Amino acid sequence: MLTDEDAYSVLRSRDGRFDGRFFVAVVTTGIYCRPSCPAALPKRQNVRFYRSSAAALKAGFRACKRCRPDTTPGSPEWNVRADVVGRAMQLIADGLVDREGVGGLAARLGYSERQLHRQLTADLGAGPQALARAQRAANARTLLETTDLPVSEIAFAAGFSTIRQFNDTMRKFYGVTPTALRGARSTGRPPGTLRLRLAYRPPLDLTALFAYLAARALPGLEDATAGHYRRSLNLPHGLGLVTLRPADSYVSCELHLEDLKDLSAAVRRCRRLLDLDADPRDITDHLTRDPLLAPAVAACPGRRVPGHVDTAEMAVRAILNEETTTGRALLTRLVHAYGTPLSRSSPPVDPTALGSVTHAFPRMEALADSDAPTPVTALARALLAGVLHLGPETGRDQIERELLALPGVGAEAVPRIRMRALGDPDVFLPAEPAVQEGLRHLGLTAEHARRWRPWRSYAMQHLSAAFTER
Repeated sequence: MLTDEDAYSVLRSRDGRFDGRFFVAVVTTGIYCRPSCPAALPKRQNVRFYRSSAAALKAGFRACKRCRPDTTPGSPEWNVRADVVGRAMQLIADGLVDREGVGGLAARLGYSERQLHRQLTADLGAGPQALARAQRAANARTLLETTDLPVSEIAFAAGFSTIRQFNDTMRKFYGVTPTALRGARSTGRPPGTLRLRLAYRPPLDLTALFAYLAARALPGLEDATAGHYRRSLNLPHGLGLVTLRPADSYVSCELHLEDLKDLSAAVRRCRRLLDLDADPRDITDHLTRDPLLAPAVAACPGRRVPGHVDTAEMAVRAILNEETTTGRALLTRLVHAYGTPLSRSSPPVDPTALGSVTHAFPRMEALADSDAPTPVTALARALLAGVLHLGPETGRDQIERELLALPGVGAEAVPRIRMRALGDPDVFLPAEPAVQEGLRHLGLTAEHARRWRPWRSYAMQHLSAAFTER
């Protein structure tokens, strides 16, 4: 935690690495910014610091039109922290409050609404409703700027319950009406199509990320090259299609959504897939303390841990071992036999945008009664029965115990599920061939990896890179 004086020093240096970690509000202007905002440096006595944009908005400040603080990368804390606040923030980012309300969020986490509100307010300066409201406003702004939908449709798609609430919130948060925020321009894009820029903290090795995903792409489900990654999405309100492309300082994201209410969930899952909310500075600072690993880290800056767009899908892929040719062949068969054809989406996706993607990954209802291997059907039935939860609402250690209790789920699959599906930054897979070769190349043993905690998942990426380079 930074002190206010430390935060002001960051503001003075315009250090963009702290964007999203905290927000800067200026009492004389009534505006809040990201730390890297290029505006004139305010006097220290006129500055207030907030842990979340929702807290700044709650205090009566408006978002800066110049630095767009509502578009910053998310705080890296929520990818690392496994406490109730960290898990709550992941669920809010996925749009759970809009779908199930604060009561649903509290029930998922096993807390009362009052307890949850108290913990979030103490940590972030705002409760779950205020945090969700700030996200709705950001979603509405995205839809206003990237689609030609009527403003009334955008209000409900962003999660607002009434037009009046939508108008009042947008005026309060941005200082203008929704119509003025949109302007007179037209995007000329078909309904349901959005083009976004996904921000991240540099450095980021997008070449390695896209190569990793391309090597494991399942025909019909994914279409990947060095220049793009395209796949279908199973979202809370319907199907989706996403195409991600590397750009100079962001990741280009084109979304086709069956229901625009899924914007929050789709963006959150794309960010998690590419690990865009990680802070490479924290990770690098820790790993380079080991002089034996430091050269490998310096040689490949910006390595991230590939994540997922669906925890259940990632669990199935890990259980059937997508790392092998046999596993990928079996997964491909399941996709074509039990997946949902994208031709059924409504509105239909433009065929030119689909590429070679034809299906969404099978839903658990389809796999539960399929001819898939026993571990997969057992997983699907456990998820449907509610005896297993793979979301942030459940702790990682508990999920591991529940997975190992399922028939046929091997111990080698669970760490991969923890790392990629649950976002655990401290997983180490000593049996991985590339990791073994990387250790051997650096003259290290698996026991040496203890020095890299709590970032061993990232250390493995550098070990694999060392093996690849060799």
